[in-house]
Amino acid sequence: MKVVIIGGAGGIGSSAAFNLLSAQGTYEIVLVDTRPNMITSHTMDLENALGLGTTADTVRGGVPEDALDADVVVLSAAVPLRLNSSRSVFLADNARIVEECLRPVREAGADFGGVVLMLTNPVDPLLTWVHRQGWLPRERLIGYTLNDSLRLRTGVAFALGVPAKDVGAWMLGEHGEGQVPLYSRITVGGEPVVLTEAQRAAAEEYVDTWYTKHVALDSGRTSTWTTGLGTARLIEALNTGSGTVVPASVVLDGEYGVHGASLTVPVELRPEGVRRIVAWDLPPEELAGMSRAAANVEAAASELTAHCATRLS
Repeated sequence: MKVVIIGGAGGIGSSAAFNLLSAQGTYEIVLVDTRPNMITSHTMDLENALGLGTTADTVRGGVPEDALDADVVVLSAAVPLRLNSSRSVFLADNARIVEECLRPVREAGADFGGVVLMLTNPVDPLLTWVHRQGWLPRERLIGYTLNDSLRLRTGVAFALGVPAKDVGAWMLGEHGEGQVPLYSRITVGGEPVVLTEAQRAAAEEYVDTWYTKHVALDSGRTSTWTTGLGTARLIEALNTGSGTVVPASVVLDGEYGVHGASLTVPVELRPEGVRRIVAWDLPPEELAGMSRAAANVEAAASELTAHCATRLS
């Protein structure tokens, strides 16, 4: 499987490449970025890691046109992280980057047969906006949002005093303010668990404040390690088509009562993209959360469309 990582010189892009070295399957990894010295530095380093018996065949630097025959195009390019209270502040600036980075595959039209895995934020309105351009079907547009579920699992683990790896927890909806925690599906060691009000409040406090606390550190870095490993796991799910159910943002067409907006839902993946969206019966309050999240994404995507129309007029 050929994986082209656009933004490969950055922390998340290079972390994804590193973690992909030990993922199940065989990969040709191509790093693309506007900083050639950083790409050379990463590839020189990663080439030596291949000698440890990793699953990757090759790691090299490349150019945007390498995406044309890629099986997966990972888009992690973005404006630098700065102090903020919401990912939505990056919408217009990152839309310009997304537009430019995807230009080669968009212009290739039907000749491009790969999957776009978007990491650039705010991922849901950006993915919705790209889909509305009409050049790629929704099953081949996937947004990375696994971190939300991982943070919920961590928050629940802290509240219960158990290892996070034993917790099963899912965060659907919008990657951001419109996230929908599925407290109806919490498990520990595979067994259903109902949180007390205090435990739920503790888990919510962890999840709801994680982003603002992290950005307030002004470290200049984002969730490099988690996103890198999570991206590798999603690519592994695409490559193997194992049927593992994972959370990802995809454009919905009636699923969970949502039409035309991209939200996180449980999906099964295959090399061609989304095999199916898994339909879970959610209680009314969680379904209502999905509707509110869809309204948020719709508003942002519409704002972006109007902004781009003004800019081009």
